Amino acid sequence: MLSNIFEDRPGARVNSLDGCLKRIMEIPGACGVTLVDGASGLAVAAVGAHDIVDEHEDAAGTTDVMRTVLACTALSSSSADDDVRELIVCRDKGFHLLHLLDGDFEGRLFVHAVFDGAAANLGMARYQLKAALEEMAGR
Repeated sequence: MLSNIFEDRPGARVNSLDGCLKRIMEIPGACGVTLVDGASGLAVAAVGAHDIVDEHEDAAGTTDVMRTVLACTALSSSSADDDVRELIVCRDKGFHLLHLLDGDFEGRLFVHAVFDGAAANLGMARYQLKAALEEMAGR
């Protein structure tokens, strides 16, 4: 359920997809974000820098990573009520957050957010990303 309500001011409730992506880009150190359809491997929406690969290559590549992790019994099966929620990939100069979304839709949507390590804080980025996604979902 994605509504089109978005007020363009700090602290405003974010209910739209565009508003959510904009809020994620406001997280300190955010460089780019892509909403990916994990069933097809296609980019649904993207904002920010996509210098090394475009949003379509980003979506296809990260879908392969997500599928691999979800298919790996060593990483994804601990108990029935303990699903993989997020992947963190750390680089020397930054990090990637791949966050699976809950929702009423076919397949799995996930967000791929890229952060500059010099400007971002991993813990705060995770917290703010989760808050933006929960607000978009109406929680």
